[in-house]
Amino acid sequence: MIAVLIYPGFQLLDASGPASVFEIARRFVPTAPKVKMIAACAGPVRSSSGVEVLASGINARSAITTLIVAGGLGVDDTLDCGETHTFVRRIARRGIRIASVCSGAYVLASAGLLDGRRATTHWCRTQDFVTRFPGVKLDPDHIFLRDGNIWTSAGITAGIDLALAIVAEDHGEPVAMETARQLVLYHRREGGQSQFSSLLELKTPNGRFGPLLSWVRENLDQTLTVEILAERAGLSPRQFARVFAAETGSTPSKAIEKLRLEVARERVKSSGELIEQIAETTGFRDPERMRRAFVRAFGQPPQSVRRSARTM
Repeated sequence: MIAVLIYPGFQLLDASGPASVFEIARRFVPTAPKVKMIAACAGPVRSSSGVEVLASGINARSAITTLIVAGGLGVDDTLDCGETHTFVRRIARRGIRIASVCSGAYVLASAGLLDGRRATTHWCRTQDFVTRFPGVKLDPDHIFLRDGNIWTSAGITAGIDLALAIVAEDHGEPVAMETARQLVLYHRREGGQSQFSSLLELKTPNGRFGPLLSWVRENLDQTLTVEILAERAGLSPRQFARVFAAETGSTPSKAIEKLRLEVARERVKSSGELIEQIAETTGFRDPERMRRAFVRAFGQPPQSVRRSARTM
């Protein structure tokens, strides 16, 4: 059984997203575990959206094969629930797989399960998490992370990515791919949270230039001059540069370089691609140009970023 732990104020998609992945996977593998919602108190549990979900009571003796802890606005109150902590620790002692979605990592960390481990959570909670749990090796630029039998994921929809990875581990890549296709999802999203948070840092990330910047992120290998971007936006180059800066708080060139840096850094950290190839496909073209950009932005060249990622 795959158990999803919820509590008052949980984020509905943190629980329903992974549950839907496992439900679809069962269509292809009928013997796959079923999914059950559980909570400290059995009965209806109200999510932060107001939608209630019927949950069974927690029971450490039940046949749980994977425990997933949802995140949400109510997580801080849950940290004071001794019964929840005792349950999570007992499950952990059994050595089974435990995962968290978004701020559900707070529950695992407060129960001591993440001490000395690599983990991630929603990018906007990074500073608070590091302050409260200094013993955790937090890496906020991942959609999800695995350290032994403990899995953690970033904000909300990243729980779906994590669930697809679990399906792939348990039932193989073809089943995970078919599950993703059924849900009309990417099987593997490239990059880390930074590729999404970088746009959110703009003054109006969902404004008139939102679709253009999303297109830029998918076409970093192309030549992206102001003239080309202005044409796509239906503006003259001068008007485009002025309006873009006024609306986003950034010049077009700085916004594009930031996107290139973030995607390049994630690929440097998580893949075995040659640095030269990454420079080419992210639009830097010249590895030396990318190296200088890395030093300006991150204080170290790509090779050092890669070495640091491999020693964590």
